[in-house]
Amino acid sequence: METARSRFLRYVTYYTTSDEHTGASPSTERQKDLGRVLLAELESLGLAGAHMDGAGNVIATLPAAAGVTAPVLALIAHMDTSPDASGENVKPRIVRYEGGDLPLSAAVSLTESLCPGLSAHAGEELIVTDGTTLLGADDKAGIAEIMAAVELLEGRPHGEVRVVFTTDEEIGCGVDGLDVAELACDYGYTVDGGPLGEIEYENFNAASGDVTFRGVGVHPGSAKDVMVNAATVAMAFHAMLPTDEVPEKTDGYQGFFHLHAMSGDVTEAQLHYIIRDHDRDRFEARKALFHRCADAINAQYGPGTASAVTTDSYYNMKEKILPHMDLIHRAEDAFRKNDVTPLCVPIRGGTDGARLSWDGLPCPNLSTGGYNFHGVREWIPAASLDAMAAVLADLVSGFAQ
Repeated sequence: METARSRFLRYVTYYTTSDEHTGASPSTERQKDLGRVLLAELESLGLAGAHMDGAGNVIATLPAAAGVTAPVLALIAHMDTSPDASGENVKPRIVRYEGGDLPLSAAVSLTESLCPGLSAHAGEELIVTDGTTLLGADDKAGIAEIMAAVELLEGRPHGEVRVVFTTDEEIGCGVDGLDVAELACDYGYTVDGGPLGEIEYENFNAASGDVTFRGVGVHPGSAKDVMVNAATVAMAFHAMLPTDEVPEKTDGYQGFFHLHAMSGDVTEAQLHYIIRDHDRDRFEARKALFHRCADAINAQYGPGTASAVTTDSYYNMKEKILPHMDLIHRAEDAFRKNDVTPLCVPIRGGTDGARLSWDGLPCPNLSTGGYNFHGVREWIPAASLDAMAAVLADLVSGFAQ
């Protein structure tokens, strides 16, 4: 039996970064490299119907144990890693952390200020990077834990389990190719969360916001009362949004506007935002404010100067989970059985489970044990990997009791 820790150290070496700009599905063929490995391993573990679909998703079924009647569960994780940091040539290292700052390279260290929660793991083995890439705990930790849990279930009572590894979650397309009716599951859990013990069934309502500004170019020497500098107008638009409602100044249930990319010159400029809020009414109000700011720009600089578009991405799964709170209580029991204190926290992001919940498959999110996702300071306590695998096995088996 291979441990979750051992599996994780193998899986993170596969380069699986997704790319929102390709327009392909999956967005990068390299995600299939890991998919093919997982497919072979699932087949070797005796799962039925193991296959890779056209979008690169890997799906297989662990048949129910003999004589067991229980709800059909889906365990879901994603194979891609975030484009926010390099995922190529990842070199995971196991280090014993003795407290204080933990150097990863000459230029990069793990510190408590940059890595909240680090000091609580003094005396433990941590899996870290070399400071040049992300680690990939998001979400290869989830994959490793699910695979190890499948092995742990051998000989134990359990219902039918659908194992699902998706592509392109990090660019918002993780379940584009999944048909909930074809999955034929009663409930699901994504394993895509943070510190060990976290349970998440509330996530952001999410939208993208894009604004194009059109200016009037003219020689600077004769620009008075003629030039409209699109780049400057873009700055004016951004200044209209609430300055404290940004990711770096919010937490918990506080929403935000996040300017994540911009480009342009005098004649044309673009600003690209993500808009987030847990509360649906406040979410709609944020989008309305976004458009009012564009209207204000047009009132000041002339019609057509600013063109704003908002596009909804996903919604808070809370209202879809509340009728099925037994899913949360069972997860809490599984954590406690493994001496882990469960903690329900709101997701300041989204998961595949959010969209699946809205598509009819109630699907809360569970921890992986990882920290500092999407950056070179990503890390995970080695023991959390095997602990989470045990939690998943107990959770699945619990449905058969």
